[in-house]
Amino acid sequence: MSRLKELYLYRQMLSSLVLTDLRTRYKGSVLGFLWTFLNPLLMLIVYTFVFSNILRANIENYPMFLFVAILPWIFFQSSVQNSINIIIRNGNMVKKIYFPREVLPISAVAGGAVNYLFGLMILIPALLIFGISIKATILLIPVILLIQSLLTLGISFAVAALNVYFRDVEHIVSFMLQLGFYVTPIIFPVNLFPEKFQPFFKLNPLTGIMEAYRDVMIYGKIPEMSFFVIHGMLGFIVLIIGWVIFYSLQKNFADEL
Repeated sequence: MSRLKELYLYRQMLSSLVLTDLRTRYKGSVLGFLWTFLNPLLMLIVYTFVFSNILRANIENYPMFLFVAILPWIFFQSSVQNSINIIIRNGNMVKKIYFPREVLPISAVAGGAVNYLFGLMILIPALLIFGISIKATILLIPVILLIQSLLTLGISFAVAALNVYFRDVEHIVSFMLQLGFYVTPIIFPVNLFPEKFQPFFKLNPLTGIMEAYRDVMIYGKIPEMSFFVIHGMLGFIVLIIGWVIFYSLQKNFADEL
C-alpha cells in the first residue's frame, strides 16, 4: 500500500511521460498524430483484402470482425514492446533521479490504452457504416479494457525488469508476440479450427478478451459472468506476479545500466 501511495504522488510524472510519448512517437513525420488512426486502418485494409478475397474467410461483416480485435491486439503488442527497453532507454534518469521505477512501464501501458481509445473514434463510426447497430453493451468496453490492462501491465512489468539483466528477453518476447498473433483469434474465430486444437486456443487469456470485445461491439451480447470473474482474477494475479518480479529486481537497475 505504501508503494501505491508513492506511485500516486508521482502521478504528474506519469502523465508527463505519457504525453511526451504521444508527442514524440510520430515527431518529424508529415502526417504526425494521424498515424494513430492510419496504422490500424492500413492493417485492416490489408487483412480484409487477403482474407476476404484470396483466402475466402466466409465470416459475416468480416472487416469489423477483424477491426474489433486488431485494435486491442495493437494495444497489447505495442505496450509490451515499448516496455521491454523502457528502463534501458531511460537509463540516465534511472541512475540520477529517484522515482518509483514502476512509473516507466505504467506509462508505456497507459500510452497504449490512450491510443486504443483514439482507435475507438474510428471503430465506432465504422461499425455504423457497416450496418452494425450500437447496443448498450458497448458500455462494457471500459471493464474489458481494464481487465486487459491488468494483464498487459503485469507482463510489461516482468519483461521490463528481466530485460535489464538478460538482454535476450527482447528477442524472445518479440518472437512470442509474433506467435501470439496467430494463436489469438484475431483473423479467425476459434470455432474455425479443428475441435481438438480449440482447447489450446482457450488457454490463451487474450482469446476470451477478444471474444468479449466482439460480443459487446458486434453481437450486442453481455459476456458470461465467468469471463469477468476468471479473467479479472487472472489479470490481477499476473499483475501481482509481474510487479513482484519488477520490485525485486529494480533495486539493482542502476548497477546493471
